[in-house]
Amino acid sequence: MADDTKQPTSPENETPEQRRARLIAEAQARVEAAKAKSAESADAPKPPVKKKEEGPKPVDANNHPLVIKLKKQFVGAIIEANEFLNQLSIYVEPSRIVDVCTVLKNDSETSFDYLTDITCVHYPVRDSEPFEIVYNLYSISKNERARLKTNLDEGQSALSVCEVWKSANWLEREIFDLFGIRFLNHPDMRRILLPTDWQGHPLRKDYNLEFVENEWTKKHLPPMDDVEKEQIAQRRGYGLEILCVPEEKIMREIMQGGKEVMQKDK
Repeated sequence: MADDTKQPTSPENETPEQRRARLIAEAQARVEAAKAKSAESADAPKPPVKKKEEGPKPVDANNHPLVIKLKKQFVGAIIEANEFLNQLSIYVEPSRIVDVCTVLKNDSETSFDYLTDITCVHYPVRDSEPFEIVYNLYSISKNERARLKTNLDEGQSALSVCEVWKSANWLEREIFDLFGIRFLNHPDMRRILLPTDWQGHPLRKDYNLEFVENEWTKKHLPPMDDVEKEQIAQRRGYGLEILCVPEEKIMREIMQGGKEVMQKDK
């Protein structure tokens, strides 16, 4: 009796056309299954999005005992105070910063005898007083910290606290070097990190950070010796120039004594 039922062809006996048709059918089946699963997921209710918790914010600290004490002793010198994560910050008039620091260091109730650091922050978007000098103080005996801040306009000088803490000497020189803020009554107001003839102050937000040549490099770059020339030839021989961005591939347009200057490979 003849069997009218068509038996499926095994993969071993498939012709190329049959194998191609089978793979297409399997792929279509997978696509349809994925669409059906996606439709089921879309119909299912989604869990509510959890609202992101707001982080901590500075709080008013004008009622802090130290702030109250300073306001009574220096009328009009304390502008405002806030506290953030138990860190007290007090804004002081620039003209009174030395007086406030002296009291905080010598008063037995405060005794901030250690100047941890002096730094500066540049806020170029501010309409006025874009610079903020920050004094980080620490009391060794009481294990307490306080932060004093003063705001300065462009070109305005700050008062040096070297007479209060000798360690302020190099810290204030660093701010002058990197931000251009001068400190009046400083015993040695000059650069400390960069060369004396360097142009500009690199930690200002408006300082040009583009990888370009500058006059200082043109003036002080030494001529190349045979070893440096050989190193450049080796880099070129191994094709390392392809690792450089286009701007860095450009040879420096500097000639010193007819000698080629090392290119800006990175």
